[in-house]
Amino acid sequence: MSEETPTSVTMEKDGDVAVIIVNNPPVNALSWHVRQGLEDNFAAALSDDSVKAIVLRCAGTTFIAGADISEFGKPPRGPDFNAVLNSIEAASKPVVAAIHGTALGGGLETALVCHYRIAVPSAKLGVPEVKLGLLPGAGGTQRLPRVVGVEAAATMTSTGDPLPAAKAKELGLVDELAGEDSLAADAIAFARAKIADGPRPTRERPVFGDIAVIEQLKTANAKRWRGFEAPYANLACVEAATRLPFDEGLAFEREQFMKLMFGSQSAAQRHIFFAERQAAKIDGLPKDTQLRDIKKVGVIGAGTMGGGISMNFLQKGIPVTIVEMEQEALDRGVGVIRKNYDASAAKGRFKPEQVEQMMGILTPTLSLDDLADCDLIIEAVYENMDVKKDIFGKLDKIAKPGAILASNTSYLDVDEIATATSRPGDVLGMHFFSPANVMKLLEVVRGEKTAPDALATAMAIGKKVGKVAVVAGVCDGFIGNRMLKPRQIEAMNLLMEGATPAQVDKVHVEFGMPMGPFQMSDLAGVDIGWHRDPNRIESIRDALCAEGRWGQKKQAGFYDYDDKRQPSESARVAELIEEFRTKAGTQKREITDQEIIERTLYPMVNEGALILAEGKAQRASDIDVVWIYGYGWPVYRGGPMFWAGLEGTDKIVAALEKHGFEIAPLLKEKAEAKSGF
Repeated sequence: MSEETPTSVTMEKDGDVAVIIVNNPPVNALSWHVRQGLEDNFAAALSDDSVKAIVLRCAGTTFIAGADISEFGKPPRGPDFNAVLNSIEAASKPVVAAIHGTALGGGLETALVCHYRIAVPSAKLGVPEVKLGLLPGAGGTQRLPRVVGVEAAATMTSTGDPLPAAKAKELGLVDELAGEDSLAADAIAFARAKIADGPRPTRERPVFGDIAVIEQLKTANAKRWRGFEAPYANLACVEAATRLPFDEGLAFEREQFMKLMFGSQSAAQRHIFFAERQAAKIDGLPKDTQLRDIKKVGVIGAGTMGGGISMNFLQKGIPVTIVEMEQEALDRGVGVIRKNYDASAAKGRFKPEQVEQMMGILTPTLSLDDLADCDLIIEAVYENMDVKKDIFGKLDKIAKPGAILASNTSYLDVDEIATATSRPGDVLGMHFFSPANVMKLLEVVRGEKTAPDALATAMAIGKKVGKVAVVAGVCDGFIGNRMLKPRQIEAMNLLMEGATPAQVDKVHVEFGMPMGPFQMSDLAGVDIGWHRDPNRIESIRDALCAEGRWGQKKQAGFYDYDDKRQPSESARVAELIEEFRTKAGTQKREITDQEIIERTLYPMVNEGALILAEGKAQRASDIDVVWIYGYGWPVYRGGPMFWAGLEGTDKIVAALEKHGFEIAPLLKEKAEAKSGF
């Protein structure tokens, strides 16, 4: 071993069993020096005549958790992973993988070349590469069908979901379950018992199972996988294992892996993987910032948002006091929470006693005074500055010192809300997305005077309740809704010029969004934010609202809806658009799909550049995280700012200039440098 190679793999002997131990904290990733260490130590064990069997296990909290993603795209170093695996599989002595924690991706592929596998009951085994737009590229798609069969292999590779050890044993992926605290000794005993059986190379085992499952998986996941390449590539490789000799199957897998590895989708998915982790970091915050203790949460408003927000905390065992003004609204809100939990319990997500526990720590009340002992109070009433300031003024007198006062506003000025209190350092925004118990995004809005520990605590509690939290600065709409605004404006302008709602929506859905601007408007409610005066008709939207076309809830919005909420194009909406067009003297013309992209998606990138330049988002990748987790931007396009690099910032600027937009200086800068964000 060369001097600069870290010693991350060692060997010790227990009689006639060699134990090779990987120790590469924190997750024993397959870094180049681990591959080198495996090669060297296996060679040593195999050349030692006193060794009759080999155990491979890992130090620390987990087995090999996967590849070292930080090495992706860098010049190769150390031995080739496939070569290392092939030599382990070809070992002349039985090799046993001893698994604890997680054996994922390259970790499971390492376990698969071992001749036998023993695992603790708490272990999890899987191939999650598909979630990074990849496939197991070191024989995983060829060896799994030989160990667990085609059905399980196809499901594991295409969904990426890990298996608990007991299920893995049932499928034959694990041969033996060890004691939770005696893996090292149990693995040695198991290896010794296998000396008589000798090696069992996985590649020599036959593929078994029903190939029909591959088409069934495609049908069952058609909606979920729409636009994605990786699930289909994984399935193609498993299918190849059923008809090609092992080495040809490996070559096919390699070819598919390289195609994905150097494609834009995997680059986008890997970008989001790192972006999500980066988003948790707060610029300019001392590392030793002490968090405030959040033992009890108050929520003001028991409507859709307030109820959904409360559920996040209840599910983590954090008591919630929920406040409403009227008993009827309070009862309705609590009833909806229970109904949601009961529905989840019926699907097996919760046990009935868990539902009772969660409901047992919910305290409904009509008095704000009951929030006096809460550590975090989240206001979730409707978007009206006067109402919010009135509530915060009252909270200032009621809340205990050090309590964090958060507004769930989606666009109002958090600094102005803070002026209603004598403690602006405790005030910030916590913008949950609807439905708040489902959507993963949380925009944490940092006010001008928000205390660093209040901000850090809000981010940490967001993570604790399963959200992906992103810091945003104070501006109209923060990050997500601010970027949504130019898209919505241009979508309406396109209707005036000749596009139909269905055409605009189709372009967005084909791009990979779950729905287009007009479908979204109908779902949320066309009347949201409407001035409520049916005689004041200044826009197409006003006209729709004046006629009661408020969206799906009224079976009419930009579309007509049947009893099952299935949309169809509306003759009445076409008439209204024509009336406005005539009134404005606008000439109807042919609008291309490309123009819709240029005028609805490119302006979002432009707005994102302004947000970045103004410091309202910490980094471009934070904007991407907001759009992936809050608005359904397709993960395989990596978020609007990452996508701008794929699309070409110079191309975006040229199109925006052609359509008469004012270009953000930062975007212009990127375009001149022909670079992404």
